[in-house]
Amino acid sequence: MKALVTGGCGFIGSHMVDLLLEKGYSVVVIDNFSTGRPSNLSHHNDNERLSIYEKDICDNKGIMHLFEGVDKVFHFAALADIVPSIENPIGYHQSNVDGTISILEAAKKNNVKRIIYAASSSCYGIPDEYPTNEKAPIQPQYPYALTKNIGEQYMLHWNEIYKLPTTCMRFFNVYGPRSRTSGTYGAVFGVFLAQKLNGSPYTVVGDGTQTRDFTFVTDIADACLAASDSDACIGEVMNVGSGNTYSINRLVELLGGKVTYIPKRPGEPDCTFADITKIRKLLGWEPKVSLEDGVKAMLDQIDYWKDAPVWNPENISEATKDWFKYLS
Repeated sequence: MKALVTGGCGFIGSHMVDLLLEKGYSVVVIDNFSTGRPSNLSHHNDNERLSIYEKDICDNKGIMHLFEGVDKVFHFAALADIVPSIENPIGYHQSNVDGTISILEAAKKNNVKRIIYAASSSCYGIPDEYPTNEKAPIQPQYPYALTKNIGEQYMLHWNEIYKLPTTCMRFFNVYGPRSRTSGTYGAVFGVFLAQKLNGSPYTVVGDGTQTRDFTFVTDIADACLAASDSDACIGEVMNVGSGNTYSINRLVELLGGKVTYIPKRPGEPDCTFADITKIRKLLGWEPKVSLEDGVKAMLDQIDYWKDAPVWNPENISEATKDWFKYLS
């Protein structure tokens, strides 16, 4: 089998590549390296079943030939982060919407058998119910969430109109080794690990009692592969979560160290918690990695974050001023 992974040198994409190669696939990676790092796949440098191409997914003509003979596409390439999407909505639309249409058209013209789309739980905004199921209202709070949901709608529309077999996976709070170190005030794990390496206190938003459905990246990859193997989820949207929700205070307790508290931000839910009944029913999939084991795995590879920016209350305040400006 031949698979193609967009954003394959990124955080989640590189773990998807790991799993596909482990399962015997030949893998083509497309990445423009805007956030992905070639070093994320350097441990596969001698693997003849892996080909990496520095390409932009929006360049439909430039990527078309890479889809020849591909059985499955795993579409992870996207611009992430909240504040940059507020500052640069056109760029986010081009990457996350136009890029997704480009992928769909390349897959359609090359008769790809399955496409798995990395959707986002941010589409739920601040949900009314927890755990949150797939029928919850869609209420994106910022352009990143909006563009990821529009991409999801295109995926489902191409399935309906062109009979292209697509599945959309709404990820909840993914963490694990190789998580991004770039971006304006990035994901909580990268922020905390860089602070730990620097001996700085963890910058906890609000009082730290807010909870997140932290889902380990290898569980995400397992779910995507399972979806690609099943006809039961074609044309479906499924949550992918840990089956639990954990407080930020619990996270810093596991990491160990001092804490400083910064103001709560508008537009952020007090809880994220996926109802994973649907994926359990359709695929028989179950998350395997507990938060405790996941944090241990992160700490074992903490040197990955040695060059990441070290945030403090002052530079966070500057980096998130547009967050307060637009979402208050």
